[in-house]
Amino acid sequence: MKPPLDSRQLYAFVRLAHNGSFTQTARDLFLTQSAISHSMRALEEDIGCRLFDRLGKKITLTQAGEHLLQHAERVLNEMHVARDGIEALGKWGRSRLRLGSPASLCAGLLPPVIRSFKNEFPRCDIRIEGGHAHGVIRLLEEGRVDLALTVELPADERFEFLPLFTDELAFLVSPEHPWSQNSIAPRAEIPKQQFIVYDKSSRTWQLIDEYFREDGHSLNAPIELGSMSAIKELVKLNLGVSVLTPWVATRELAEGSLVSVGLGRRKLKRQWGVIHWRGRRMSLAEETLIRLCRAAAVELLAPHAAPELTQG
Repeated sequence: MKPPLDSRQLYAFVRLAHNGSFTQTARDLFLTQSAISHSMRALEEDIGCRLFDRLGKKITLTQAGEHLLQHAERVLNEMHVARDGIEALGKWGRSRLRLGSPASLCAGLLPPVIRSFKNEFPRCDIRIEGGHAHGVIRLLEEGRVDLALTVELPADERFEFLPLFTDELAFLVSPEHPWSQNSIAPRAEIPKQQFIVYDKSSRTWQLIDEYFREDGHSLNAPIELGSMSAIKELVKLNLGVSVLTPWVATRELAEGSLVSVGLGRRKLKRQWGVIHWRGRRMSLAEETLIRLCRAAAVELLAPHAAPELTQG
């Protein structure tokens, strides 16, 4: 593969193509006319064809020159954009933050966090990409996000996990469901229920499945939905039972359209946190976001059981 064209020669070529004068191009670039002529001859030799027709003092582009001009202008423009972006990042307060987060945190935890974050870093461009635990880790591996907010995964020496908060999963049922009356889920009745679950490829589903298998139960042909709102609506209609954390249904629990029932004496808890590349120094913006997430978690879990918060 041939090496790329010399950017300085391309810059001189574009200026010469536009003003049609070696003398003027030399003045514009603070070079001698012979230096411009030498540079253009070198560019033509590199490409292997003539780029200009020279008629006395008049310079016109050949067909090859016209073709190169289109590409050269695009390349140089991209280089200018890159320089401007880098210079903007170097200015005080100008930065970016890319997050990977599951939909539940995007809806429940992040809105107040982003509001507070933008007050502290108004010039920081923030972008959020959704996905379950394994999905946001893939985004991190591909360099598409800086931080991944997720349920704790099996240890990976490539990454560091910074705890945020711990929540607890429970049955969510309709007020018409028998379990809602005594807030008890008899173990013998669990396999008979129609379960409605969120994303069986997620880490949360793995935890739920492992939990019930340890008790010798297998959830009966669960219906899988990709929308938390849809799950809650079906449960409200008493079309099934779900296993979710109560904070995703704070409003429904408060108004009585859903009822939370404990899983039993043995609790099923999840540790939420932030994952980033081990050894990479975190920016002030990233450290601030983590602090705000921990503070928002207190408010998020407050209407339910007392949260187990992890300070770090």
